[in-house]
Amino acid sequence: MAYTTIDDPTIYFNTKLYTGNGSTQSITGVGFQPDWLWIKNRDGSNNHILQDVVRGATKSLESDGTPAETTSSTRVTSFDSDGFSVGSAGTNNTNSNNYVSWNWLAGGSASSNSDGSVTTSVSVNTTAGFSIVSYTGTQSAATFGHGLGALPGMLIIKNRTSTDNRDWAVYHKNLSGNNKYLSLNLSSAELTDAATFNNTAPTSTVFSSASSVEVNESSKTFIAYCFTEIKGYSKFGIYTGNGNANGTFVYTGFKPAWLMIKSSSLSSTSWVIHDNKRDTFNIAKNNLDADNSDAEANLDRLDILSNGFKSRSTLNFNNRSGETYIYMAFAESPFVNSNGVPTNAR
Repeated sequence: MAYTTIDDPTIYFNTKLYTGNGSTQSITGVGFQPDWLWIKNRDGSNNHILQDVVRGATKSLESDGTPAETTSSTRVTSFDSDGFSVGSAGTNNTNSNNYVSWNWLAGGSASSNSDGSVTTSVSVNTTAGFSIVSYTGTQSAATFGHGLGALPGMLIIKNRTSTDNRDWAVYHKNLSGNNKYLSLNLSSAELTDAATFNNTAPTSTVFSSASSVEVNESSKTFIAYCFTEIKGYSKFGIYTGNGNANGTFVYTGFKPAWLMIKSSSLSSTSWVIHDNKRDTFNIAKNNLDADNSDAEANLDRLDILSNGFKSRSTLNFNNRSGETYIYMAFAESPFVNSNGVPTNAR
């Protein structure tokens, strides 16, 4: 029987909590130099800020907003060998406020990829099933190399340079068709537009778009975060709510370290994020929403288990009866390691 080859997921993903000092500081203890960094003020209504190695540390996007990329010397100032450094901006360093940072390892500096009709710049880590892709749009049918060498389970894409406030576009393998997508900054159910991904499923080498301004606006620059499932480390799946406090159990094959859930069938539901550093025991209740700037909320939502998660509420956000939910999860530890030995239950 084949088991996971990633016995220590913290080599590729890690959550780091820290407290702001209102000046400058270096955050250490991540365990690696992050290639994709996502920060949120847990105590304040500041925007989520997202940076990556391909665009550069000082260039940020907001998951809860539509603006183009911002360059700032007071947000993140550098990616460091064991973490990152921040300036004094409230989004990342208000004195005495508590922050969470989510850190992923890709492949460092980008390389040119010519697999698609448009040449892309790609930082890829095939072991972890993650790539960061930069490209320029054409607003006509085109394909873009993602470098994963496997079918993507999820794509998160943002128009970086349009001044017309473009929504994020999200592909998930379990949406109801290739003409469907979600927006990371919106609470809406899945949307329909054949142009977004050209009504075409991604392949092991490329993803597609047609005339979509969210994914392929002419002469604008884009960033795409691309993921494929790695057994015991990452999972991009779907489940149906049962509307019961003894909720649906979802098997992932690992203990989740990070989990984001969104209803694809129900509007006015946020992208709810949990992690194993803000919630160290069950019931997990410290919630942040990718699509809004609200401070952390405290609501009973779910149990994080050794091999998946289980809803513990009847809330629309994760367990309304008969509604469909998609999720994105990364591991704290695999349920069974590479030697076939079960890891400890939570």
